[in-house]
Amino acid sequence: MKLVWSGISILALLFLSFMPLHVADAAAKVEESVAPHFELTRADGQPFNLHDYAGKPVILHFWATWCPYCKKLQPGLEKLRIKYQHTDLQMIGISFNEDADANPAQSLLDRGIGMITLVKGDEVAGLYEVKGTPTTVFIDRSGHIVWITHIADPNDVNLDKALQYILQ
Repeated sequence: MKLVWSGISILALLFLSFMPLHVADAAAKVEESVAPHFELTRADGQPFNLHDYAGKPVILHFWATWCPYCKKLQPGLEKLRIKYQHTDLQMIGISFNEDADANPAQSLLDRGIGMITLVKGDEVAGLYEVKGTPTTVFIDRSGHIVWITHIADPNDVNLDKALQYILQ
């Protein structure tokens, strides 16, 4: 009997060892938590209020201009933003933990990324318990956070799957 359990344990470990790391990351789901309200300033100086987007699916992408993983992910997010531009999806970049001379909006524009850019998002990052970059938060139409990920792969199919889910 001891041999059988040892064999099962070894098989389980082998199975887990072949599981891609991003699958474990993708499993970072948040159970029915309501997205905290916030107000920030857009890069163009206009006010932004999350309540204005009530009833719409929202993706909050926490990032920084110095983050190489953010730069890797953002073209994939832009492809999704364009793919679903016919919907009411709102994709919002929130820049935080920046150097004083950083220009997040220009950085995105220079790389062909057209999402709304919010600046000085350190407090909001704290509100959402963001620990690092990139962190991308998917919020459904009811205002609940349904997925938080640190994926940096712009082609990860889980991004599109999560987006389709919040569009329902």
